[in-house]
Amino acid sequence: MSDKKQPVPAKTNPAPVKPRSSTGEIDAFIRQARTFAASGSGRLILSLDATMSRQPTWDLATTLQGEMFDAVGKVGSLSVQLVYFRGLGECRSSGFVVDTNALKQLMTGIECRAGHTQIGKVLVHALKETAAAKVNALVYIGDAMEENIDDLAEKAGRLGLHGVPVFIFQEGHDSGAERAFKEITRLSKGAWFRFDRRAAATLAGLLSAVAVFAAGGLKALEARGRPEDRLMIEHLRGGGN
Repeated sequence: MSDKKQPVPAKTNPAPVKPRSSTGEIDAFIRQARTFAASGSGRLILSLDATMSRQPTWDLATTLQGEMFDAVGKVGSLSVQLVYFRGLGECRSSGFVVDTNALKQLMTGIECRAGHTQIGKVLVHALKETAAAKVNALVYIGDAMEENIDDLAEKAGRLGLHGVPVFIFQEGHDSGAERAFKEITRLSKGAWFRFDRRAAATLAGLLSAVAVFAAGGLKALEARGRPEDRLMIEHLRGGGN
């Protein structure tokens, strides 16, 4: 992607462009995040495809990431870890943090780079994390799948056995990716949804439902009782996908 700015027409007031974080700044955040003691009652991994095709909607995902945790409220605190992949084999994670504003700032600074998907690495990472301390949910946002579906299915099944449902939000309509994503969510006992920028409010509601589930389980979703919560409950009880 070219960094050249297009000429700005006269008599306009364009909003200032927030600079992307350097690799050193991202490294510093990850080191700092790993020193925080996670005190949330639930643990959620938020994983994202940061390859080049995701750049147009990256800012939307960043905004929704903040909104989804605002809904946790009195249900219980939530510790969140950010995992993302991009470029030639780059797959990185923060520690589990309660201050999700820090994660939002990191996401704002990440620039998407061309590369292949690394969903398998994300699933393996989730398995390692839940072996160390229970992970209540894994969220994945992406638009493509370029890996062996049988390999991903095996890992998804192991997550299901460990009680870690995978919630996938697919951007776009790639049929191959959709088949793989639905199989991952089925085997892990999670749920698949479309990442639709035209229905941002509904998407935010579904993401917040995942956060509420991770913090307080099905009882918390039932108690809140919003339409997105009821839809999520239906999926978790086997009526979705």
